[in-house]
Amino acid sequence: MSFDEIDKKLLSFLQEDSKQTTKELSYKLGLSVTAVYERIRKLENTGVISRYVALLDKHKIERDFMVLCHVKLIQHKKEYVLQFEKEVMNLNEVTECFHVSGDYDYILKICVQDMADYRNFMLTKLTTLEHIASTHSSFMISEVKNTTAVIL
Repeated sequence: MSFDEIDKKLLSFLQEDSKQTTKELSYKLGLSVTAVYERIRKLENTGVISRYVALLDKHKIERDFMVLCHVKLIQHKKEYVLQFEKEVMNLNEVTECFHVSGDYDYILKICVQDMADYRNFMLTKLTTLEHIASTHSSFMISEVKNTTAVIL
């Protein structure tokens, strides 16, 4: 799908703050409220905008101990992969999961309260999943960049 400059600006504004009203956006874009509304509807209907969310401050909700956990499965059998992916979807501490190439099969982004909370997560949840051969954890020292925006 191709985007004109107005769509690009509109998407940028919405990614910055999706609670802006169509009136506010129309002022910024120099369009009528109706034109902005129609563009947003088109972007939603075509799936370019898939959903709107609230981003939480992990520090304020005490989930700012972030771990990147590399997971290797015993084998790459289809049933093992599908089962792992299904089970990881139910782990609330896992905020992102990527099937990757390389030495490990998955990278999990895990947000917990502290090291004790992570240890508990590993012992009672992650390592109880079947077909895991090994894990390797890296702990966040500082957050250099964190954005959800995709620039066109």
